[in-house]
Amino acid sequence: MADTLYRTHPLENRRAALAGLPGGLTAYPEPEFAAVDLRVDPAGPGAEAVGRALGTALPVEPNTWTHTADGQLIWLGPDEWLVTSTTALPEQFEQELGWVVSAFDGAAVDVSAQRTSIRLRGEHARDLLSLGCSIDLRPTAFGQGACAQTHLGQTGVLLLALGAADFRLFVRQSFAAYLADWLVDAAQDVPEGDLT
Repeated sequence: MADTLYRTHPLENRRAALAGLPGGLTAYPEPEFAAVDLRVDPAGPGAEAVGRALGTALPVEPNTWTHTADGQLIWLGPDEWLVTSTTALPEQFEQELGWVVSAFDGAAVDVSAQRTSIRLRGEHARDLLSLGCSIDLRPTAFGQGACAQTHLGQTGVLLLALGAADFRLFVRQSFAAYLADWLVDAAQDVPEGDLT
């Protein structure tokens, strides 16, 4: 008789450590989500069709993101976006978006298994991120609605500013444990008041 395998979150064994950050910081692994890498001409009718399908226009300003009804549209490049959904099934989400853009020489690829995310909140969240990230994280340079593909510590992340002290970090699943450990370790050295 074969054993039953149960899917677990890649950061399941890091939840307690992330929950114990000092200085009023909170971090936790977010639930799994569907994600599609979308390619389409932003100036063409395909972009408009995607906007109608998702209920919001594709962000065309570099390094920005916007909400959809159940996820986010994240600018990755001049003709590339990461589209997330907390309610869609990954295969179905890929098929639906693929059907929309295929008529316009676009592409939609399911990348749901590629990344997981960590939510980081707190008055000193920017200070913590600045210990391992080289981009300008001051609120005037990286405010709500901004995103960046960057490095945090020794791993690549897709960083979203959800609010003044609220961030989402998308990280490849194979580097998720490293990132969680880095956050726990670096939080011990957070300088107070530098960027807040």
